[in-house]
Amino acid sequence: MYEGPIQDLIDALGQLPGIGPKSAQRIAFHLLDAPTEDVEHLAATLLQVKAKVKFCDICFNVSEDERCRVCRDPRRDQTSICVVEESKDVVAIERTREFRGLYHVLGGSISPIDGRGPADLHIRELCMRLGDGTVREVILATDPNVEGEATASYLSRLLLPMGVQVSRLASGLPVGGDLEYADEVTLGRALDGRRYVTA
Repeated sequence: MYEGPIQDLIDALGQLPGIGPKSAQRIAFHLLDAPTEDVEHLAATLLQVKAKVKFCDICFNVSEDERCRVCRDPRRDQTSICVVEESKDVVAIERTREFRGLYHVLGGSISPIDGRGPADLHIRELCMRLGDGTVREVILATDPNVEGEATASYLSRLLLPMGVQVSRLASGLPVGGDLEYADEVTLGRALDGRRYVTA
């Protein structure tokens, strides 16, 4: 244990996701050794993010404006919405350059252990977006874990009666992976999602 501001900094850094006590200590001492200008730039950037970045009024993706760049783009396919848990998932899907529709960011997943239920997510807003009949397909791109599967299952039951086609991202084996290292859920998903070879 250190005393004073350095321990306060270690404690504050340790509250960030993915930063354990050792990493927090390492970052704190890196900042202590860094030039003052670099630390001031980091502090100013953090304050700027909090002051300027907000969530899109339509899809809840991060944005500097009331609407994000995807929702502002008239060239996007208005008939399909890809539902993701977090804004970082939008970036991952955009990198593929395969999807040209719109997004809806839930703000997490259903997780009773963490005290997060459907009412804590942007599900009501998603249903409102489907109200005018423009959207014909909703792609559920939640994480392939217990919480993501529970969220996708809940959304499927909710959205299917609304008359939209609901699909789920295929999941399976990564390219370059070995079958022996795949867990049974991943391998089962790969078998279920298999495609038939045609001549």
